[in-house]
Amino acid sequence: MFQVGIAPRRWSYVIAGRALLAAVVLAACGDAHEAAPRATTHRDPERLAARFKQDLQAALRAGLAQGPAEAVAACQLRAPEIATSLSREGVRVGRTSHRLRNPSNSPPEWVSPILDAYLAEPSDRAPKSTTLPNGNSGYAEPLLTQPLCLTCHGQVLAPDVAARIRELYPEDEAVGFEVGDLRGVLWVELPATE
Repeated sequence: MFQVGIAPRRWSYVIAGRALLAAVVLAACGDAHEAAPRATTHRDPERLAARFKQDLQAALRAGLAQGPAEAVAACQLRAPEIATSLSREGVRVGRTSHRLRNPSNSPPEWVSPILDAYLAEPSDRAPKSTTLPNGNSGYAEPLLTQPLCLTCHGQVLAPDVAARIRELYPEDEAVGFEVGDLRGVLWVELPATE
């Protein structure tokens, strides 16, 4: 019943160790298998939203490293590039707000009621999904003002930041926020599945 030279009690450790090793290998293979299909990830609105936020934060931090006024320029250039890079194969990704800095970020028709609902009920910050009249799927999640955001969206801005915003966004309405305020909405539209 037992291997020669291994005491019964130690044998149970060997079995447990092999079982643990097998579980780790299977879990690793499972993770690799799940991460492989790019199309699945690209159709996952939560992952797309997370990727957008991650990439935008990295761009803003890089801009801030060169000075707060440069963060405004980084956001102006990088945010549309990030949205474009994630918007492919019929998927559209964007962000909008009730107080826009860039007029080209106006909300799609289906996002406006979701944005209004977040404004009407400040305690509701859960992501929302909806089916659009054309059969596409819509996903939206709130963007809350973080401490980093106050550099360019706060109530008091440094003079060079305010000047850069006026230069790049003459119709800016996106200032006066406090930490925790609803800054806007990140949205993802997915084409109808076959």
